[in-house]
Amino acid sequence: MKRLTHKEEEIMTILWRLEKAFVNDILNEMDEPTPPYNTVSSIVRKLVADGLVGYEAFGKTHRYFPILKKEDYRANAFRRFMDNYFSGSPAALLSYFVEEEKLRPEEIDKLLEDIKKRDE
Repeated sequence: MKRLTHKEEEIMTILWRLEKAFVNDILNEMDEPTPPYNTVSSIVRKLVADGLVGYEAFGKTHRYFPILKKEDYRANAFRRFMDNYFSGSPAALLSYFVEEEKLRPEEIDKLLEDIKKRDE
């Protein structure tokens, strides 16, 4: 799966949330300072060309919608993250949260309970 740039990911996140949007709708959801209209339009057209976004035409105006599912991108991005920072080990990732992020005992108990339910 193609790795998205920061701006592409920001636009996809907005499209996932709104489900359908015109470029102006996307701009209205972006944090300040917002990029120029033409920049956002170019990024969206690139996402269309990559097959990640579709559109409906209304004359010269287009309303865009995500083709790439958020869950698919999240799984792929998270796998890359885990591979890059935790040698692909879920145990190393959980250990990080326990040791560095100070996961509370009740949170650990809840995770263990969820794991046991999954294995039943």
